[in-house]
Amino acid sequence: MDKTLHHPDRDQIELAAVLDALSDPIRLQIVQRLAKAGEASCSSFLDYGTKTNLTYHLKRLREAGVTRARAEGAFRYISLRNEDLEARFPGVLAAILANIQDAA
Repeated sequence: MDKTLHHPDRDQIELAAVLDALSDPIRLQIVQRLAKAGEASCSSFLDYGTKTNLTYHLKRLREAGVTRARAEGAFRYISLRNEDLEARFPGVLAAILANIQDAA
């Protein structure tokens, strides 16, 4: 059974939803890792918590329009929606990522 995941269209991404999704430290770490890696399988984030907890965080990021998930066989791969976020809110993601890196 193929379950299609909801991704908001570019024009449906709201700044409040993006900022809310990025308000959690685990989700910020996920976004930081994706910014460096480009794309990663869901299982590569298991060091951030249990599978159930990770599923929750990845869903929050996807539904806010921060990430995109694609299925390949039995695996799901996650990537940042850099172009969409930059088009909607120029400089916001870059500023957040710079702040994370400065704090690290």
